[in-house]
Amino acid sequence: MNLNQDGATAPAGIPYVRIDRVTKRFGTFDAVRQVSLDIAKGEIFCLLGGSGCGKTTLLRMLAGFEEPTEGSIFIDGVDVTRVPPYERPVNMMFQSYALFPHMTVAQNVAFGLRQDGINKSVADERVREMLAMVQLEGYGPRKPHQLSGGQRQRVALARALVKRPKLLLLDEPLGALDKKLRERTQFELVNLQEQLGVTFVIVTHDQEEAMTLATRIGVMRSGEILQVGSPTDIYEFPNSRYVADFIGSVNLFDGKLVVDEPDHCRIHCEGLGAEVYVAHGVSSAPDATVTVALRPEKIRLGREQPSQPENVVRGIIAGIAYLGDSTRFLVQLSNGTQLQVTRSNIDRHDEHLEYDEVVWASWEANSPVVVSR
Repeated sequence: MNLNQDGATAPAGIPYVRIDRVTKRFGTFDAVRQVSLDIAKGEIFCLLGGSGCGKTTLLRMLAGFEEPTEGSIFIDGVDVTRVPPYERPVNMMFQSYALFPHMTVAQNVAFGLRQDGINKSVADERVREMLAMVQLEGYGPRKPHQLSGGQRQRVALARALVKRPKLLLLDEPLGALDKKLRERTQFELVNLQEQLGVTFVIVTHDQEEAMTLATRIGVMRSGEILQVGSPTDIYEFPNSRYVADFIGSVNLFDGKLVVDEPDHCRIHCEGLGAEVYVAHGVSSAPDATVTVALRPEKIRLGREQPSQPENVVRGIIAGIAYLGDSTRFLVQLSNGTQLQVTRSNIDRHDEHLEYDEVVWASWEANSPVVVSR
């Protein structure tokens, strides 16, 4: 199963969800500012950002719990900007799960159907189908307190999906789970979405969760969406210093553009004490100040000086963190700058580097990303 099919843009045609120049203002504060976004049918779209960036406010406007100050929201071609929540083809799963403690699992899942006046036999059958789909057959008579965190999460998901919404909104859906359960549940969530074909919009601050689940990600900051793209686009080709720094680990070096040709450029980075050679041009003004972003896993580390003429620096190992599948090194350069380097532990008998050893760090010309903002 492919957890995140890469595709930087939504498929052509009428988008399933269209957010058109939406602003949400609380007093004089813009929680969301002029956001426009298209989401295709069947996507798992993640809104990713730190606390207070506006992602939950945007989700609540999609649900109808907040009304935009400006702009419009369309779902399946229908303008729902002023439509109340109970009349939208939308359901929302809250971070707390919000299960009714006095009701059984089956009663919790059936709650929305009962509110809609669905025939009891029809509702019971749909509840049985949904509990089977989330692998909770036989759990109908239990109460929420008799379930594990992962099971409660699946009950909340079943309750949100049993009404067959066109759009499911999930607010930090896995935030209450431990790491291993969260990783397993991510697979279950994607499997379920593939079976039902429902469009998911997920709010999360967890970068790994967004990278694992999403077909596309929108990175938010201060009420604006800075970049939209596939997980690969966001990680490998960030469009700003903020996005590069927010997603994963990265070494960032400010520098001056000294050569800029169509097929290569050179950037003098004082922090590295060296020039960085990059295998593409950046089309910036001469002597422009830019930032070089270099991921730790794209750097090679060894005792011997590499033969390549560029993209090589010398340092001393100042820190080692063994993480099982990989080892993280901190390499201190002669000017005091520290370079993060990650090495995969593929072979138990790999070269064993020690604290205070002199090492050489090197990287390919296509490894760095250059951003100008």
